[in-house]
Amino acid sequence: MSMSGVPTSERLHIGFFGNRNSGKSSLINALTGQNVSIVSDIPGTTTDPVKKTMELLPLGPVVIIDTPGVDDVGELGLERVSRTKNVLETCNIAVVVINSEKGVTEADSNLIEEIKGRKIPYIVCYNKSDLYSCDAGVNEICVSAKTGMNIELLKNKLASFADIKNEKYIIRHMLTKGDIVVLVIPIDSSAPKGRIILPQQQTLREVLDAGCVCICVQPDELLQIIEKYNREIKVIITDSQVFGKVSKVVPSYIYLTSFSILMLNYKGELEQGAENVKTINELKDGDRVLIAEGCTHHRQCNDIGTVKLPNLIRKTTKADVVFDFTSGGDFPEDLSPYKLIIHCGGCMLTEHEVKNRLFKAAEKNIPMTNYGIALAYMNGILERSLEFIRKRR
Repeated sequence: MSMSGVPTSERLHIGFFGNRNSGKSSLINALTGQNVSIVSDIPGTTTDPVKKTMELLPLGPVVIIDTPGVDDVGELGLERVSRTKNVLETCNIAVVVINSEKGVTEADSNLIEEIKGRKIPYIVCYNKSDLYSCDAGVNEICVSAKTGMNIELLKNKLASFADIKNEKYIIRHMLTKGDIVVLVIPIDSSAPKGRIILPQQQTLREVLDAGCVCICVQPDELLQIIEKYNREIKVIITDSQVFGKVSKVVPSYIYLTSFSILMLNYKGELEQGAENVKTINELKDGDRVLIAEGCTHHRQCNDIGTVKLPNLIRKTTKADVVFDFTSGGDFPEDLSPYKLIIHCGGCMLTEHEVKNRLFKAAEKNIPMTNYGIALAYMNGILERSLEFIRKRR
């Protein structure tokens, strides 16, 4: 969560790309009016992607990403280029910065083609145009980070892409004013001290924005709430790891789903995940399953990703399944060893990044689902957990 209250994953991500010393960092500083990036005449000053969350008018809340040069060389240079290309996984908009003195290089051309192939909206900026001639075409603009030439025009061009992030909701659009919604939030060893996790925060806020009544309880308090409000409750939303326990006390006439399932519907492909989860029944001894998380939290002794899910899968399949684990920005390029991929809710990833991961898996015919779908399936309540979303979306 950023200081302004807008989660990083919900902001427009704008990546600045180009060769070393093309002026990416200088342009970012001119655009934002801040010293976001270190500026130097020495090529290769930016060695890792640098992210900055901010308000950029007229766009609003954004994440600006400065990247290493795509023309870097040597063993370390190639690693930096790889990290730069990984930034494309998260970007909503790409800005390609070209040194007007040198013109378009082969590395620039290859980069633009890759951006086009990924269908990312982009702008080409010819920097240092106060010193060298510039002839801008479609999707191009002549700028100068040094003099401020056309910086406001660049802002306006970026703003023209703002509608690519259409306003979407996790649950607000499924509710009617006055509905009673119960959130089941376990406060155990894996819960962050003094706060609740992002999907729970976002869901709570949307329930309130919809003019609904929200009741937050721990699993042991749920039966008491059901007995008190009974048929007045519209839907119960639970943390997926207590799906089994919660489902036993929730009457069939009350909708039941999970935060993770809502997130898949919000950022991914719900029906695809619901179909892919059936691969669990096909797992055999020696099959590999990738369990991927989008954040890098400290894992507890009874962690859902590394402990609870693997244990339940082995119990369900009676097979000696092999598990690999990734977290944060790490996601394997080679997915071929895996029979199945199970991803977290993806609350810390952008929608673009979640869908890129889904696309990579589908491209290799590797079924991919998420925590909530998998836990609902193995607890025998998958169809029930999808009913509220299917009827309301």
